[in-house]
Amino acid sequence: MEFKELVDTAEKWCSGNPFDLIFAEDVDERRLDFYAEPGISFYVLCPDNLTGGTDNFHVWSESEDCLPFLQLAQDYISSCGKKTLLEVLDKVFRSFRPLLGLPDIDDETFDQYHADVEEEPEPDHQQMGVSQQ
Repeated sequence: MEFKELVDTAEKWCSGNPFDLIFAEDVDERRLDFYAEPGISFYVLCPDNLTGGTDNFHVWSESEDCLPFLQLAQDYISSCGKKTLLEVLDKVFRSFRPLLGLPDIDDETFDQYHADVEEEPEPDHQQMGVSQQ
């Protein structure tokens, strides 16, 4: 994909969340830098298959506070299959939700599922203790 198209995709993605595209470089590396308050920053290195560069996206942050939150996105990128920039950015956004003060979507889903699982065994367990004689 042409770098200009990647920049356009990144700018459109930024319009729907707190991040801003603050830097885009196509000279030495195909790099897109993003920033959101309160001091959340990361960058994406984009694939460059035409010139023999990297064939996968790579996300990183210069901030030690932000870096642990990128693990989910890094795992996603390294999983099987090609990813689009939009898919990678969405995964990064999901990773940073706690730092942005937004509810963590994955945790809510897990809590609802986990609550359902815990509620079901109780009636069966109580019946086991009741004598049938």
